[in-house]
Parts: sequence; structure tokens; C-alpha cells
Amino acid sequence: MADNGDNDSQHRVNEGDYVVLKRGDIYKAVQIQKKKKTVFEKQWFFLDNAVGELYGTTFEVVTGGTLQPRKPKLVESSADAKEAGTDNRNILDDGKSQKLTRDDIETLKEQGLKGQEIVQQLIENSTTFRDKTEFAQEKYIKKKKKKYENSVMVLRPSCRVMAMMYHGREPGKICHLRYDTLAQMLTLGNIHAGSKVLVFETCAGLVLGAVMERMGGYGSVVQMYPGGGPVRAGMESFGFPSHFHDTLHEFPICHVNALLAGALDTEAKDIDADSGQANGDKSNLTQTGPEKAESKECSPDTKDQCMETSTSTDPAADKEREEREKLREIRGQERKVKMEEKRKKLAAAAAVLEGRNADGLVIASRFHPCPVLLGLIKFLAPSRPFVVYSQYKEPLIECYTKLKEQGGAVSLRLTDSWIRHYQVLPNRTHPMLLMSGGGGYLLSGTTVATDTPKMGSTRGEEPAAKRLKLTETTEG
Repeated sequence: MADNGDNDSQHRVNEGDYVVLKRGDIYKAVQIQKKKKTVFEKQWFFLDNAVGELYGTTFEVVTGGTLQPRKPKLVESSADAKEAGTDNRNILDDGKSQKLTRDDIETLKEQGLKGQEIVQQLIENSTTFRDKTEFAQEKYIKKKKKKYENSVMVLRPSCRVMAMMYHGREPGKICHLRYDTLAQMLTLGNIHAGSKVLVFETCAGLVLGAVMERMGGYGSVVQMYPGGGPVRAGMESFGFPSHFHDTLHEFPICHVNALLAGALDTEAKDIDADSGQANGDKSNLTQTGPEKAESKECSPDTKDQCMETSTSTDPAADKEREEREKLREIRGQERKVKMEEKRKKLAAAAAVLEGRNADGLVIASRFHPCPVLLGLIKFLAPSRPFVVYSQYKEPLIECYTKLKEQGGAVSLRLTDSWIRHYQVLPNRTHPMLLMSGGGGYLLSGTTVATDTPKMGSTRGEEPAAKRLKLTETTEG
């Protein structure tokens, strides 16, 4: 019984966990924090009562913003469900069939009636509900429940749920990467526990989180990022344990050529100098008025004299200056700590990449994938898979052509993903009217070891043998 309790506790919501709220087809990722107001679909509530409940539980929002677990529904066999018409042609949608007005509905809400009770009142006060067909009645009830029932489902973050959330709310952030295409990427890239995977993505960390979830905290992941730092908002929403982050490394894409040439300085002095200069420029922009006046009036030679006159005349300004100097020292120490951490991360990632024995490569970016692919494929070991995603096929066609020209890759395939949703209901199963038009394109392949000298020698031997035969015939 103790083991069952331990397994059951793993599926319950705890304080500080990242969860995904669902209402209909709309998702939102939040973190469980007590006494923190959460706004979801124009409604606010507190997630305090969700702590300790099982994932997948549906809650009702009660007055005051508190959540109450919904009781399981019984099979309804009411008389209203049996009374149905045979044809909807004689029903007029003139807006006069409903006796309840908006003010009446607001009064019911103020009285504390739940969504199910309000829907029942709407059904009873509708003059055309019993004349509708059974299918139309179910559609009417479903529409009213969606509008008046304040229910929220709490889900555990997963690759599928997060992909559906981003694709439904902000598809531009993930380069319109659909969840079925993401599943194909994980399969074609052969992502599994214990492997070493390189990831280059600009999809808000969704692809990175999907790779880490598939690996289960075993192996190593190197995130190649553009710009000043990696973006991991989507990955952090997965809520991975701490040991998952120990397997994650980061490496700037701008230093790939230096690493391949063996000229990378693991101390990263250039990066730190540039960042320090940028921070210095930023600090100059945020200076106060008296500080700017001092920098303009006092030259480096007369700075000490200016400080002496200012300290002797105004003791309050002297205290402010001392506080500013202390803040500068603290900021300088913080910069040194950050720079040291940056050096360590760069050195650790470079040590992982120097072996050039990675097991997989996954690229999903808004940038042109061809130069990125040609540079990162050199870090893969022979007979290892790689997969590249693009919203358009033209960049992948260029990648396909370049790989065919330079060699080093076989089994190249350029595919597009297509999915169709179906409504599965009794006597009315059909494809959905609205669906995604395209899921992007994938270029996949496998690396091979190339040996150019031998290939050149064999190509040179064959024509030489043919020429010898021709000369022998002419002499005879």
C-alpha cells in the first residue's frame, strides 16, 4: 500500500509545480503559487485548492475565485433528452425563443447558481428547444456549457500539451511547428536516453523541452543559440527536476567556426569584454543628472580636485557619491561572477563538442538552415541521424542540394506532414471543417564517413585502363 501511495503522490499537484490549464481547446501554462491570482480566459481564480489533487482533475470556479473539484456526472436519462423533434426547418432564429434576458442571467449568477444550473434554466425557458432534433439539442447544450460553465482542467505539462498550447495561442513563436511534426522530428532524430544531441532552435524552447523530455534526464543536450543568450521559456514550463538541467549545456553559434578550427579561447575574454562594454554603455545611459554634469565638467586630471571641493562643501553629496561607488563595486563583482559562470559553461560545452561524436542533430529555426546545418553536421559521428525543420520547403531544397554536392550524408528525404481531425459522434462522423493547412517540411538523413583520397584514386584508375586498351589496339 505504501508503494501505491508513493506512485499516487507523483501524479498529484504540488506547490511550485508548472501546470497547464485547459478550457475547451485553449491552454495556458502557469506555476502553482498560493494566494496568487491567475487570469485565464477573462476570468480570475486562485490555484490553492488544486494542490494535492490529481492531474487531469476538472475544477469549477466558485464565487471568490476558489476552485472546487467537479463531481463525476451520472448518465442523464431525463425526459427532456427524449423529447426531440424530427426537423429543424420550421424553427425561426429570431432571438425571441429565449425568455431569459441578460439581466436575468446576471441575477442568477449573483445568486450563486453554477454553470450547469444556468444551462438548465436556459433549456427550460427556451420555447424551441423541444422542437429541435436530438443532434441540435446536444449542440445547443454544448454551446451554452462552453459559455456559462466556469470549469478549468489542470494538466501535467508534456510535449504534446505544450506543442498544442503554443500552436493554438502563438504559432509564430514556434515557427508554426505543429505537434505531429514535432513528433516526427523526435522519431527521425532518434532521440533516446543516454544519447548526445545537438539542438538549434528558435521556437521559445519548445523543441529543447521535447528533446529533454524524451531523454528522461540521461545523456547530454547541447543547445546552440544565436544572440546574447539562450531562450528557454518553453523548456522551463515543462517543470523538469534539477537533475535534468545538469545534462543541459549551451554554446553560442557564432563560435562554431572557431571551435572547428581549434582556435576557440575557452576563457571567452572577447565575449566578456564585449558584454562589459555593453553593460558600461548601458550604465552610462542610466546615470543621474548630477553624475552626468560631473563627467562633463571634471576632466581626469582635475577629478580629484572636484571631489575634494564637493566633499568639503556638501556632505550630503559625499554620502551619495560613496553609495554610488559601493553600488559600482557590487555591480562589478556581480559582472565578474557572471563572466566566470559564462566561461565555465562555454568550456563545458566546448569539451562536449570537441570529440565530434554527437548522436543526433535537431534544427528548427527561423533563420536559413543551410549554413547552420553545414556547420553543425561536422560535430556528428558517422551513421548518426539529423533532422531539419522549416516552415517553407525552398530552404530545405537548398540544404538537400548542398549535402548531395559535398557528400557525407545518405538517405536524404524531404517530406511534409499532413494531419486531419475527425469528429467522431454517433451518425455524424466527418472531418472537421476547420483544420491546419500545413505542418511545415522536414529534411532528414544519416551521416557517413567520407574518404576522399580513395575515391579520387578509384576514379582515376578506370579511365587510365581504358586508354591503355585503346593504345594497344591501334598499335596492333
